[in-house]
Amino acid sequence: MPEKKQKRAVIEVDEQLLSDISDLIESNSDTLLKNIMGDIYPADIALIIDNLELNDGLALFKLLDDETEAEVLLELSEHRRDFILRHLTSGEISEIVGEMDSDDATDIIGDLEEKKAEDVLQQMESEDSSEVKELLSYEEDTAGGIMQKEFVTVHTADSINRAVEIIREKAPDNEHLYHVWVTDSEGRLQGIVSLKKIIVALNTPSVIMADIMSDEVISVDTDTDREEVAAIMRKYDVVSIPVIDKDHRVVGKISFDDIAEIMEEEFTEDVAKIVGSDAEELASKSPFQIAWLRLPWVLITLGIQFFAGVVINYYDETLARVILLTSFMPIISAISGNTGLQASAMTVRALSTGDITISRWAEPIKRSLQISLIIGSICGLIIGLIGAFWFGKFIFGLVVGVSMFISINISAFVGTTTPLLSKRIGFDPAITVGPFETAFQDVVGITVFLTLATFSIKWLV
Repeated sequence: MPEKKQKRAVIEVDEQLLSDISDLIESNSDTLLKNIMGDIYPADIALIIDNLELNDGLALFKLLDDETEAEVLLELSEHRRDFILRHLTSGEISEIVGEMDSDDATDIIGDLEEKKAEDVLQQMESEDSSEVKELLSYEEDTAGGIMQKEFVTVHTADSINRAVEIIREKAPDNEHLYHVWVTDSEGRLQGIVSLKKIIVALNTPSVIMADIMSDEVISVDTDTDREEVAAIMRKYDVVSIPVIDKDHRVVGKISFDDIAEIMEEEFTEDVAKIVGSDAEELASKSPFQIAWLRLPWVLITLGIQFFAGVVINYYDETLARVILLTSFMPIISAISGNTGLQASAMTVRALSTGDITISRWAEPIKRSLQISLIIGSICGLIIGLIGAFWFGKFIFGLVVGVSMFISINISAFVGTTTPLLSKRIGFDPAITVGPFETAFQDVVGITVFLTLATFSIKWLV
């Protein structure tokens, strides 16, 4: 009779638990710690290790069995995973990655130093090693770089019974198995068939795969960008997708869980870039390293804001004659800058998810301008009425309101077109949506406002 698996519990990782675990590590209570870890999900173990002292976390990790170590290692934060890998031997790492899917093993080995990675590959089983070497040969951000080698294919001429034998043989290595891909004798992709169809056809042994497969199968090439893969899987609502080579042969599989991780990574990177930072800051970095990453963005923003000072100085006579203008400048620049940043952020997100493409550039620009016309009109009307009431002249309110309206629409246009242009010429759109763009839009707002005020000065004084 097989041994019954112990049921794991969902726990809350709090200060008390971490303190208790630390005390047990310090007292070398290895047996008790192993029993406790056996009752906890790998994700919770990873959270515990992430919050322990570095050496305590390493000690706890080494108490786990290879299978649990593999699951926990994938859940750890990047800096903690790197620390643990540095303190494991090549043999220990090879045992751990041997428990992983090929794509996860490739990610781990790809992060090692070259010499250590070679040692790990040499100590792995030859089949696993060759799979990892193949995956490492692809660019990291392509379908080939994120695919896994665990997939099931059957031939068009295979009978139902033969297909079931293949599925039984390959199923233990396939975590997400809902359908299989059908190939010809040369391994070229021909179609797809669900497990449901195979089960239903079991009563008809004479049926072959070509009879029940669908030839409408969506696939991607090995060099397809991973963001494009994510967009395709979202668009067609597929849980896995085959990866084919230039000869149309199936060489790998990408599952929805891989895509979920990719979308999270891309979103994190985009948000970090939008605020003028770096996604790696979410890992453990020293204050000096973080400051060095942020400094270029701050300096660019400083340069653009300095230009705003030049604009203000150029219109110093206008400001001297109508002091109240200075009270409305920061409002106009802030609102226009915020509107532009919102437009940029939404465009970057839509590009990442595939909701808009470069070939349909006019559509997002048109929609953005429609939105900005509404926002600009409302904000312009509100600030115009306030300005007219405050200054006591209708012309002042008109200048303030029109300035707000124009600035918001210009900023929205710039905020929408900049990511599109960046994508078109090959740059990362998220990089262009940093603080320097907001600063640029601030300058636009100030310039428009002061220019209109200067032309209207004779009615203002």
